[in-house]
Amino acid sequence: MADTATLGTIEHIDPAQIEVETNIRTTVKLDPGFVASIREYGVLSPVGCRRTEDGTVAVRIGQRRVLAAREVGLPTVPAYIVEGDDSTVERLLEQFVENEQRAALTEPELAAFFQQLAFEGLTVPQIAKRTSVPKKVIEAGIKVAESEFAQKVAAKHEVTLDQAAAIMEFEGDMDAVNRLVQYAEDAPEQFTHEVQRQRDERVRREEVAAEQAKLIEQGYTILHEAPYYDDKDTARLSDLATKDGANLTVEHLVGVGEDRQAHVVWGWNGLTTTVYVHNFKTYGFKKRTNTGNGPMTDEQKAERKTLIANNKAWDSAETVRRDWLTAFLARETLPKDANQFVAVAVTAHRTTVAGGLSNGNRLAATLLSLDAQDSEWGASPIDPIAATQPTRSGHVALAVVLGAIEDSTGRHTWRNPGREAVAYFEQIAAWGYPLSDVEQIVTGTASGDNEAEPRDDDPSTPDEDDNPAA
Repeated sequence: MADTATLGTIEHIDPAQIEVETNIRTTVKLDPGFVASIREYGVLSPVGCRRTEDGTVAVRIGQRRVLAAREVGLPTVPAYIVEGDDSTVERLLEQFVENEQRAALTEPELAAFFQQLAFEGLTVPQIAKRTSVPKKVIEAGIKVAESEFAQKVAAKHEVTLDQAAAIMEFEGDMDAVNRLVQYAEDAPEQFTHEVQRQRDERVRREEVAAEQAKLIEQGYTILHEAPYYDDKDTARLSDLATKDGANLTVEHLVGVGEDRQAHVVWGWNGLTTTVYVHNFKTYGFKKRTNTGNGPMTDEQKAERKTLIANNKAWDSAETVRRDWLTAFLARETLPKDANQFVAVAVTAHRTTVAGGLSNGNRLAATLLSLDAQDSEWGASPIDPIAATQPTRSGHVALAVVLGAIEDSTGRHTWRNPGREAVAYFEQIAAWGYPLSDVEQIVTGTASGDNEAEPRDDDPSTPDEDDNPAA
């Protein structure tokens, strides 16, 4: 059997004569309490050192103790000295263990450590095996180490490596960055939800900008705010008529020029463009006699604002929730009450489960990371797993039930949650899923104002006629 350790000797050495090797800790913080302890008691446990070929003693484990001993003027420190391996990988790994067991590395230091190991040729799985750190964290750390912006965020704020990697995605959008940092520090359980909301908001802004650019090419003047209902000079195209009383259309606006205006927003039902005509009387147009029910009350506006915000929040939460369900079903071991949940679902919620079965369990296949092609009239990709992998039967049954119930949810769920939806969201929350604010409305656990706070450049302020009732 090969030796698993190299025997060394204990020597007492002047700390000033000990060489401090390049360390994964980029900044050494000698807090007053630590220095005071070294001053009073000295270095009690030997530092780990290696003796080089030229006789120099270099510290590998115990950098902070050596530096503190120098600071307080200790004449000697105990050192356990071996003829050590000077390979970069081994040195880094030894220092990682030392630092994690004593004073934890900062997130930027941890990121740089993972990057160094990657530079030395170790793969992410190899690093994970040697350090017992999840692969996801290592991948995030390498990303952070490659971004000066992410390193600054991690150094300045209390964020984890995976949070810093997610924030890095929004470099240049300080509204999003500041909001994500706030969630990371104050409500970390909601961080993933906020990341998805910011991603979706970015997509909406891009779609609004693209539509605005198209309208500008067509000669429209873009409005960034909708005119007031009682504006005497500007009216919606749908509220106007010709002199003869015919409904006005865009064909009538030839020659109107810059007075042909458009307001683009993300409303309750997606991207909406409302055309306005400024100085409409100049062109011989008039308001139709019956143009609706008048302006909305402040209460109606507030209700509509909440509806739109929560609908958007629901869409974002759905993405996060389904990602979580996919990871949940990929676990080797299911919760002990999973079978009971399946039994209750196929009896008490049989209609919903039957709906999932009737469409070939498409969402269930997706949650199992299978190709969810249209399988309503053919074989489902789940079928061979159920038939040939008995150890996965519990996962298959749970996926079918979860997929069916999940597929029945939608924006209507937060507005009118039924008993089935309440039970479903309570169960996945019990299994570890962090309910977003809008999902907490379903379970009745929401606290405070559940309306999403809009950004200054939120493109979702609808026009007066934007109907939120659907």
